[in-house]
Amino acid sequence: MRSRFEPDRQLTARMVVTMFLLGLLYVAFIAALIALLKSVVLVVVIAAAMLGAQYWYSDRIALYAMHGRLVTPEEQPQLHGVIDRLCATADMPKPRVAISEMDLPNAFATGRNADHAVVCVTTGLLRRLETEELEGVLAHELSHVAHRDVAVITIASFLGVIAGLVVRFAFYSQLFGGRDQRDQNTAVVFMAVMVVSAVVYAVSFLLIRALSRYRELAADRAAAMLTGKPSVLASALTKVSGDIARIPTRDLRTAQAFNAFFFTPALGPGTAVANMFSTHPTLERRIEALAEISAQLGEAGGEPRAGT
Repeated sequence: MRSRFEPDRQLTARMVVTMFLLGLLYVAFIAALIALLKSVVLVVVIAAAMLGAQYWYSDRIALYAMHGRLVTPEEQPQLHGVIDRLCATADMPKPRVAISEMDLPNAFATGRNADHAVVCVTTGLLRRLETEELEGVLAHELSHVAHRDVAVITIASFLGVIAGLVVRFAFYSQLFGGRDQRDQNTAVVFMAVMVVSAVVYAVSFLLIRALSRYRELAADRAAAMLTGKPSVLASALTKVSGDIARIPTRDLRTAQAFNAFFFTPALGPGTAVANMFSTHPTLERRIEALAEISAQLGEAGGEPRAGT
């Protein structure tokens, strides 16, 4: 699929490198589990089933977790209208449109490809943003679909998910396996599995964070260039980030598992250390980048420079 969203070769290169490194890590992880657990069939079947489920059903899983539902143009005429205009401008297929009944102001795109993409916005976002600001946010999410980085980040996150699950399984197996456990070899194997899984999780975590931060800057840029209104997108970012800081911590925790997919991360105030490992650049960095684009567009007479 080619659209009028400005192509980003750096993003493409980063996605290729990240997937290659994660692929090598994935093969090494599976080989280590097979060697430790001595069960090729069990490890391969579980890994393949989880990868398949995440790839084929990522959109349904995300919507279910975020209490989202698909909506028709009759139910949400304004939302569909904005997406229709953006898709026509970008010359791309229209994704399915969903609403999440959450006060948390945010939006995300998910799905394995353009034909199965879903763009979801929360009622909290719709209530807080003006039409132009909503247009900027939706252009940001549509650029993720056009650049195919939604599918990449979905697949990339799989390795960290399975490594984390293996760590938990090994931990609880040891914790509740009985104090009089006599099979010392089993205990050693489980400890080795936990160590390998923890290392794999840490490496995949860092790789995904690095890719995710760049892809957010790329989506901001693509949206600003498509709409020609970087200052409006900056306004939406500032407004949403400020309102997220006032959302109860309990509600933020519920949504944090999907931070990599969100327009802005569900993080409360006082998270300076966490920002180092955040899925998104800081608000200041994003505003600065949009200001640079605004200056570029001003020099060019205020016209967006769409890619081909």
